[in-house]
Amino acid sequence: MASTIVAPAERALAGRPLQQLFEDLKSVSIAVVGDFCLDVYWSIDPAAREPSVETGLPTWPVAAQRVALGGAGTIVNNLVALGVGRVDVHGVVGDDLWGREMLRLLAAAGVGAAGVLTEPTDWATLVYVKPCLGEEEMNRLDFGNFNRLSDDAAERLLAGLEASLARYDAVIVNQQVRQGVHTPALRERLLGLIRRNPSKIFIVDSRHHSDAYPGATLKLNAHEAVRRIGIERPLEQPVPRADAARAAEELHEWTLRQPVVITRGARGCLVRDQAGLHEIPGLRIPGPLDPVGAGDALLAGLGAALAAGRDPLTAATLGNFAAAVTVRKRLTTGTASAAEIIALSAEAEFVYRPELADDPSLARLLPGTEIELVGEPRPALRPRFALFDHDGTLSVLREGWETVMESMMVRAILGQESEGSDAADDALRRRALERVREYIDHSAGIQTLVQMRELAAMVREFGCVAPARILDAFGYKRLYNDLLMEPVSARLEKLRRGERAAEDFTIKNAIPFLGRLKAAGVRLFLASGTDEADVRQEARELGYEPFFDGIFGAVGDVAREAKLIALDRIVAELGGETPGAWVTFGDGPLEMRETHKRGGFAIGVASDELRRYGTAADKRARLIRAGADLIIPDYAQSDRLLEILNLA
Repeated sequence: MASTIVAPAERALAGRPLQQLFEDLKSVSIAVVGDFCLDVYWSIDPAAREPSVETGLPTWPVAAQRVALGGAGTIVNNLVALGVGRVDVHGVVGDDLWGREMLRLLAAAGVGAAGVLTEPTDWATLVYVKPCLGEEEMNRLDFGNFNRLSDDAAERLLAGLEASLARYDAVIVNQQVRQGVHTPALRERLLGLIRRNPSKIFIVDSRHHSDAYPGATLKLNAHEAVRRIGIERPLEQPVPRADAARAAEELHEWTLRQPVVITRGARGCLVRDQAGLHEIPGLRIPGPLDPVGAGDALLAGLGAALAAGRDPLTAATLGNFAAAVTVRKRLTTGTASAAEIIALSAEAEFVYRPELADDPSLARLLPGTEIELVGEPRPALRPRFALFDHDGTLSVLREGWETVMESMMVRAILGQESEGSDAADDALRRRALERVREYIDHSAGIQTLVQMRELAAMVREFGCVAPARILDAFGYKRLYNDLLMEPVSARLEKLRRGERAAEDFTIKNAIPFLGRLKAAGVRLFLASGTDEADVRQEARELGYEPFFDGIFGAVGDVAREAKLIALDRIVAELGGETPGAWVTFGDGPLEMRETHKRGGFAIGVASDELRRYGTAADKRARLIRAGADLIIPDYAQSDRLLEILNLA
């Protein structure tokens, strides 16, 4: 089995390369052949219900109707949204109302529909009517379940494709339904077309016939992929990465060494091509999601980039971005535009090694230690710079901040002045609590002002507080700081009175470890989302301020994230990307993610802040997902840690 390529796949498209790709798409020509459908959304308003005069049964009043291309039409819409220069379609519609609507929508999208056949008999346009009551989709009404495509129609459909094949840079093959165009006759003729044109790019996404087209690039989901190699997995259970990787290898051989792309939902996708096995991480996407159409968006991005001459890894990365954009669009089969993808790529938060994060039994520990090796070893590692986060990484003066913030945020959302007041509906309280916990887990490490800006947005979204009473980010920050500083001030007072020592408020062996790094010639920087004045004061009182060449904290400006400023300064002083020359220590996702993006070595400190030693399972999981290369619980085993850094 080929080894996985470990270079960060997310860096295959960034900045100028992505913009140039969208420029190149303007001259690309793509054909889409397959099952063209319509998605019809009926918005039901029960306020106008009345008994039917004929039956006496209550009606379902339709307040609004929306019709959109579905199936292969979704791929077409996404290709158009991506800016592909020419898109032609080859499919079949019925001689009916919906068929005429299909042709109207294709014309409105500006695509070539000369290859669409209108069949007068034995064929109804494929339509899915989706009544929606509020945000809930009700039982669907389907048209076309009894279609039968004649061999003659299949012959005419493929003849039209073959006649215009020379003008296309790629052909995307969609198979959506069993009663669609992919009859045995069409599959045989299409396979012959693929074999006669080995230099032409054919990309196949087939729900029921993925075994029909060897010689074509294959895109399929993980459950479909493992089923092809004899492994059955329940749809509600994720497919283990090892099984998906095995399927990628076997299918790559079956496709005559054409690329294979296996999608894994929120866990990203695997790409097997001539260069080896690539892994594209999933993207963290907050808020309610709608996965309908995500696979088609990925397929469109994949096909468009391949047609523009990009390699399979780059092409699948574009598809991954496109899918991430569409899942945010609820109750619609969304598309992803170039502008939306560029915006997402600039702020993308990738999710790394989810299986490892979820299962501590998979951890690879350095023998005789609690140090977990997450990424691949870097023999050139020998840092000249080290960036440290503060709270939870060195200091535990703010231990318990998550609990304080959670309680304060939930009360603010529900409009409660204090604990236990104005009892809210249990379901509402539970929804607010889940939202707050998810956000705190994700945002740990960023400056407090940004967190409070998001709180203000959540307060407006939930609607429990009158607009005039909603505070701005600075107002909520004052409330939070007042609550948090009560225990912090009490701890500092004990330190000043000599009732506690610095070791009582720092992660085990942190201060001696800083001294050893400094003695080894490593330049140290400290950065925190806490206000800079507070960070400096606490570092001074805990005794490690002199170790640092620079201390960065929040300055009341959401546009100035202290950790990003510190990271960019280190990279600038190194004169560009120098692998192994710098390292970050932190217990929050932000510093792990941004270090990973910039090519540094990310050490996650999964500290148990209450005990000050040992691993906190929740921290370990979120640090691995954010891109940590190494996980340590504390600095107790500093000798081995220095060996890893080649500083012993």
